[in-house]
Amino acid sequence: MLDVACGTGVVTRLAAGRIGHAGRMVGLDINAAMLSVARGLPPVGGATVEWLEASALEIPLPDATFHAVLCQHGLQQFPDRPTALREMRRVLVPGGRLVLCVWSRIKGSPGMAALAEALGRHVGVEAAANRRAPFALGDAVQLRGLVEDAGFRDVDVHTMVETAHFPSPEALVAYQLGATPLSTLGTLAEETQQAIVRDVRAALQPYLHDGQLAVPMEAHLVVARA
Repeated sequence: MLDVACGTGVVTRLAAGRIGHAGRMVGLDINAAMLSVARGLPPVGGATVEWLEASALEIPLPDATFHAVLCQHGLQQFPDRPTALREMRRVLVPGGRLVLCVWSRIKGSPGMAALAEALGRHVGVEAAANRRAPFALGDAVQLRGLVEDAGFRDVDVHTMVETAHFPSPEALVAYQLGATPLSTLGTLAEETQQAIVRDVRAALQPYLHDGQLAVPMEAHLVVARA
């Protein structure tokens, strides 16, 4: 099994435990720092994990190598999504399964929508676009077409909603401003950060319960066959 854009290996390690000792698990990512974290974590039960630093646009593995390819919240970040999908299909055996997840439309994740609006008002268009970028594949019909155009068949797109919990709206903003690539905004003036927090808190009042924030986050799960 191959996990594309594996990051620090959260999904990779879960999958390794599922496929057992007889299976092969490869985690691929272009970010050397994230792979360094993945390699440094304690080993998990199940398949031994191979960590591979490479681009999803040019996977350095033979054709028809894997029975399954995973990709969690990576496809929307790739500069050439059709090429990445064709590469995933290439390394799958005939009939092998693709399972990937991407965020749906940003309106399905009101916490992120509120933050994008606040960034647009208080920081600028570029900062707001940065926050909206992960939701670029939110149209389920277009997403299905993208996967089918790469040669996959039996494409199923299922939209699911989970709830993200934060101690407060301030915690949500702090987490996002400290996350890559928004970490570049860490030098914002204190008054600007406070203005962002005020706007986000006001927008998310319906999701505040006893001071705790619980906001829905909507994503598309795609399952297809090579």
